[in-house]
Amino acid sequence: MLNSSLRTLLLLALSLLVNVNIAFSGPPFNTDDPEPVDFRHWEYYISSINNHTPGTWSGTLPHLEFNYGVVPGMQLHVLLPMNYTQQSGHENMLGYADTEVGIKYRFMQETDNSPMVGIFPIVEIPTIKNNGFSDGKTKIYLPVWLQKSWGKLSSYGGAGYWINPGTNNKNWIFTGWELQYEFSKTLMLGGEVFYHTASTNDSKSVAGFNIGGSVNPSEKFHIIFSAGHSVTKDKTFSSYFGLLWTI
Repeated sequence: MLNSSLRTLLLLALSLLVNVNIAFSGPPFNTDDPEPVDFRHWEYYISSINNHTPGTWSGTLPHLEFNYGVVPGMQLHVLLPMNYTQQSGHENMLGYADTEVGIKYRFMQETDNSPMVGIFPIVEIPTIKNNGFSDGKTKIYLPVWLQKSWGKLSSYGGAGYWINPGTNNKNWIFTGWELQYEFSKTLMLGGEVFYHTASTNDSKSVAGFNIGGSVNPSEKFHIIFSAGHSVTKDKTFSSYFGLLWTI
């Protein structure tokens, strides 16, 4: 049986990994796109991410996300996560994690011969003292995203660099690519592959995939979802389910 201090450190490591997954996700996928919210429009998400490794569940229950088109070609972003960890034989944990803020800026519009290109710098800010779900260090993510569409088929992806201070942490890289098809106004399906290097001194690189999409009962209300698995030895199953309102 793990003693109390070692158990706390283990749960902290798991919860920080979940928080990382939130930060680079473009709902419902890990890979993001360069397209910002339209000028003076909003996106509101209420969602849950769940990760399962043998003996452990962790994720958000829920997290809230807000995006606003502050000027043409630029959006402001805020994400508020309530994280949880459930491990066999140990006490369940639930608590607020670091607040995420960012700015998505599209600096190249898509044309017939060139993709859309944008950046989406994100900062994770320690908000409250919470040893279970925050190490108290500010983290920064610096990605570049590209997108190209051909009628109802579109594809996007890119890569980013995480500045990840903290005890036992190391800076790391994420890269991913997604392909999706709009079958109708009410249904879109797609999938992604992704890879990221180790984020701590004692962890390993991870590669995986997700499939998912959206069901759109109306122009303003969307049900978004995905599920997938790692293809490396960590044996991680992940899922995303969320509701999105666009106004």
